[in-house]
Amino acid sequence: MLGGQPIVILKENVERNRGLEAQRSNIAAAKAIASAVRTTLGPRGMDKMLVESSGDVTITNDGATILEDISVVHPGAKMVIEVAKAQDDEVGDGTTTAVVMVGALMEKAEALIEKKIHPTVITEGYRMGMRKALEVLDDLSISIDPYDREKLIRIADTAMTGKAIESVKDRLNGIAVDAVMAIATKEGNRIIADEDNVLIKKQAGETMDDAELVRGVVLDKKRVSEEMPRKVKDARVALVSSPLEIKKTQVKAKIHIKSSDMIGAFSTQEQETLRKYADKVIASGANVLLCQKGIADAVAYYLAKGGVFAVEDVPEKDMKFAAHALNAQVVTTPEELSPEALGRADTVEELEDGEFIKISGCHNPRTVTILLRGSTQYLLDELERAVVDGTRVVMDAMEDGKLVVGGGAVETEILMKVRDYAVNVGGRVQIAIEAFADAFEVIPITLAENSGFNTVDKLVELKNAHAKGRKHAGLNVYTGAIVDMAAEGVLEPQRSKRQAIQSATEAAVLLLRVDDMLVTREEKKEPGRLPE
Repeated sequence: MLGGQPIVILKENVERNRGLEAQRSNIAAAKAIASAVRTTLGPRGMDKMLVESSGDVTITNDGATILEDISVVHPGAKMVIEVAKAQDDEVGDGTTTAVVMVGALMEKAEALIEKKIHPTVITEGYRMGMRKALEVLDDLSISIDPYDREKLIRIADTAMTGKAIESVKDRLNGIAVDAVMAIATKEGNRIIADEDNVLIKKQAGETMDDAELVRGVVLDKKRVSEEMPRKVKDARVALVSSPLEIKKTQVKAKIHIKSSDMIGAFSTQEQETLRKYADKVIASGANVLLCQKGIADAVAYYLAKGGVFAVEDVPEKDMKFAAHALNAQVVTTPEELSPEALGRADTVEELEDGEFIKISGCHNPRTVTILLRGSTQYLLDELERAVVDGTRVVMDAMEDGKLVVGGGAVETEILMKVRDYAVNVGGRVQIAIEAFADAFEVIPITLAENSGFNTVDKLVELKNAHAKGRKHAGLNVYTGAIVDMAAEGVLEPQRSKRQAIQSATEAAVLLLRVDDMLVTREEKKEPGRLPE
């Protein structure tokens, strides 16, 4: 108000929340997102049913999938979902843990704010607590041989446990480990495993037990001609990117035909050109051809006569994948083909249902394919999510060579060690560090809650075990006993826990520092009124 006149700074469509109101709004949003996925945590977590506006239904307990599909408008909620996305991108697993941790940290902060502790003090305590938690995590880590197949299988098994496809996880975890070990490369002292080198293909109509690892590539294609062999052994594969057919010129051109002899000559020349395409492929020694573009009927006929198995219109991505799997070169024209450019595989065959072509038994493949089969699309989608989680955690473990145990053991050890650390800090920051430590209780409590056990009893038993020095003691969600998780083989990559702690703390700190929210709402235009 100036001289009796109001000063308008913000537009009418801007909604403003300030101070405690803004902080409470962000806290409520974070807690709401955490509660949406909390019941899915752990091997005995429940599933969520997501129904799209189109009517498509997804049933899953995968945190990343749930959060990706739900629509939120609150900016604080969107930030929490970004935490899950970052966790999924960096690690591939642990998204639910990260989001539940954000909710717990915000809930503890809410209680401190009500006690008149300033958000700046809380955020300082959270950062100090995070650094101490990461130190404890490093002390708890277990170093392994990156090629220890037995331990890698246990890691994949932990990631897949609790999903709807649990009945076949004993087969899938071995497939996931073998797939990653096949494409992993050693650069100096480091192991590199690129997730793009593991392709997943899904085939409906079969049982889940028929999933298999193909040391090569699977194409969603058919043979060009039924006259071609259905199966080729000792395959020598040619990859050509240009079309094997007569294409129209890119500039306007006319051919003047003055006699019937000229028509015959033109047709003969065209046939000869197409025949040369086939002859060049056959002369190179290839008995299998993958073409990125189309193949003319005449070329297909000559290839079939020469016993060549040919596939047309192979996508560029699949061509590159096949080149890596076969150690072959993609050439532009058939004239460039040579024995050195060909790839080698034990078998190339069109599967019985005619939906896929399988190239298997590649020699030293740099890419592999996991072929999943299931009776319904729902099962196939859940299978794919489980395999993706399994392969990603195995990659993390191989690259880092460090593991931690599950079952709430890590979180219980961290909360006790961080609380001990807080005593030596003093001041109001000590209260914030203690609140940070207490937030870790949410993981063992949620595991017990989702398994049907008394949460107070199990938390007390866990703390008692860790107080006696049993740092690997965790909750067996099936029996309720407090057991050694390392002995039980419940293992996770250290990267998953580290990323969850860091991203959850950073998101909580960022949200707590907000004391003013300016939200611009879309202006509603009055019907029949033109904009000024």
